[in-house]
Amino acid sequence: MLGYHGCDAKVAQKAVSGNASILQSNRDFDWLGPGAYFWESDPTRAYEWAQWKANRGEYTQPTVIGAVIDLRHCLDLVSRRDLDLLKAAHKSFVRLQRKAKLPIPKNASPNGSKDKDRVLRYLDCAVFRHLHKIMDTLSEHEDDISPFDTVRGMFVEGGKLYPGSGFHQKSHVQIAVRNPRCIKGVFFPLSSE
Repeated sequence: MLGYHGCDAKVAQKAVSGNASILQSNRDFDWLGPGAYFWESDPTRAYEWAQWKANRGEYTQPTVIGAVIDLRHCLDLVSRRDLDLLKAAHKSFVRLQRKAKLPIPKNASPNGSKDKDRVLRYLDCAVFRHLHKIMDTLSEHEDDISPFDTVRGMFVEGGKLYPGSGFHQKSHVQIAVRNPRCIKGVFFPLSSE
């Protein structure tokens, strides 16, 4: 599978030259939990994201790199079975939080945002971390259970593509790579805009 990662030019150069790995994100609001993030088959969307980061002053030169990704053991959230697993993980997470008298995080929009998308995915990230912890622990004791190498999710985002549309302007598929060995190669696309 091909994925595209928006980043700063310095990071991109190091990753393509083999001098550094692609940055693993581990923020409390990551949409698919911890991992290196890629836009599936969409270098344009990756560039838009990198440009947004540059506009915020976080990147000096927005760039896109591509990667060949082997999904391996993937938590694929376009699969009913895997969606059911995530739902069960949520139920388990909520039960543990309540038993420990700890708050249950909520997904939110940034302060002052007019966007209805809840892009700060605190709850989702906590559920992914909980599920990964369970799978990691079980895999240590059970030969037929493996931790997830990657997580793949589809997101409906942005306004409607046109009046009455069922499609949205920023809908996309993202992949979070937890296991760096799943990244088989990194390259600069012919065009990143």
